[in-house]
Amino acid sequence: MPLSDAARALALRCEPRVNELARHMARKSFEQLPGYTGLPDDVKDLEIAATARHGVRLFLRRATEPHPSPGGLRLFRERAAQRAEEGMPLHLLLRSHGLGMYVLWQALCEAAQPGEESALIELADLLLQSHHSLVGAVAETYMDERSALEAEQREQRRSLVRGFLDGTLEPGHSPSAQLGLDGPALVLAVVLEPSEPGAGPGDMEPGGAEAGNAGSGSSGTGSPVTVRRRMRRIQTVLDQTFGTELLFLFDAGAGRAVVPQECEPPGDLARRLTRACGADVRVAAVPAEAPGAVPEASRTAVEIIRVARACGLPPGLHSLDDVLLEFQLSRPGPGSRRIAALLDPAAARPELLRTLRTHLAHQQDRRRTATLLGLHPNTVDNRLARLAELTGLDLVSPRGTALAIAALLLHDSGHGTDGTHGAG
Repeated sequence: MPLSDAARALALRCEPRVNELARHMARKSFEQLPGYTGLPDDVKDLEIAATARHGVRLFLRRATEPHPSPGGLRLFRERAAQRAEEGMPLHLLLRSHGLGMYVLWQALCEAAQPGEESALIELADLLLQSHHSLVGAVAETYMDERSALEAEQREQRRSLVRGFLDGTLEPGHSPSAQLGLDGPALVLAVVLEPSEPGAGPGDMEPGGAEAGNAGSGSSGTGSPVTVRRRMRRIQTVLDQTFGTELLFLFDAGAGRAVVPQECEPPGDLARRLTRACGADVRVAAVPAEAPGAVPEASRTAVEIIRVARACGLPPGLHSLDDVLLEFQLSRPGPGSRRIAALLDPAAARPELLRTLRTHLAHQQDRRRTATLLGLHPNTVDNRLARLAELTGLDLVSPRGTALAIAALLLHDSGHGTDGTHGAG
C-alpha cells in the first residue's frame, strides 16, 4: 500500500540527517553492544558506518519513491559474509541491525510534528516490514558463509590428520603446532563389526580408504548415514573417556584416533563404544612415544584388528600382545612368499577364500559362518573341503589352521607376493 503524502514528507525531513545518523549508530549507539568496542576503528568508521548510511538511505528511498529499484540488500549480504569470515558473532551482527532500526525510528519521532501521528504509524509499519526482510537476508548469508568456512576448515583438519596418521605430512607441517601434539600419545583403531548376512569379515578394513587399505565399500553395519552417526557417537565417547578432543578420522565404518597424552585405555572401552552405537566394536590400542612414531603406531593398530579378526578373536579391545604370534606370522620374511602362495590354487574361486576368511574369523563355527554368508551349513562344509583339496591345507589340525591364517593375512596384505595378491 503506497504511503500518504504526509508520511513521505516526514521521511524527506530526515534525509539531511543521514550522515549524522550513520555516525551516531557506528560510534555511539552500537557501543552498548557486547563485543562491539573491541572492533577496529576503521571497521567502525568505514564499513559499519557506510552500511548504516546505506540502510538509512534505502529506507528513506522506499518511503519517498513510489517504485524504488530492487537490489538494495546486496550490500547487507556482502557485509554479512564479510563479518562471518572475520568471526563476528551472529548475535552482535543482528543486534546492530535491530539497534540501527531503533535509532532511525527515534529520528522519525523527533522529526514528526503535531498532527502527524498517522504518518508516523505508516513509517513504523514500513520500517518493521523492511527490518523483517533485512534480518532474514543477513542471517541467511551469514549462516551460509559460516557453513562454507567450517566445512573448509574441517576438510583442512581432516587432511592434516590423515597426513599425520599416514606419515605423509609435507615438510614444514608440525603436528605439535597444528594439532596440539608434542609428546607421547595413544593411537586407536576402531572398527564397526559386520552384522548382516552376506557381510563377511573382509568387507571392512580398519581405517578404510583413509588407511590405504582395500575394502569392498560395504560395512554390513547399516546405511552410510547410520554408519556416520555411529562413528560420531564413537568419537563423542572417546572424547569423554579420555577427557579431551581426540584427533579422529573415520571412513566407511572404521576410524583411527590419536589421544594426545600417554595413557592406558580403560578395559571396558569396547563395551562403552558398543553400547553407544548399538553395534559390535573392535578397538586396537598402540602407544606412540613421540609424534614421529604415530604413523607406525597407526599402521600397527590397523593391522592388529585385521589379525585379531582373522584369528577369530571376539570383538573387544585388542593389543599387540593378544595376537603377538599371529602378527609376526603375517610379517614379510623368507617364507612369506611360499606361505601366501598356498592359496594360489584357489585364486579363481573367491567364494572359497571368502568362506575360509569368515570361518576362521568366527572361531571355525560352521553355523555362524553359514548365517553370515547366507548359506546352508553343508555348503560351508563343501566349500572348505574343496579348498583343502585345492591347497593341501588341513583345516582340522592346529598347524593347518595356523598356516591358513598366515596365508590369508599375507595374501590380503600382499606381503611376500610382490603385491600380486589382493583381498579375495
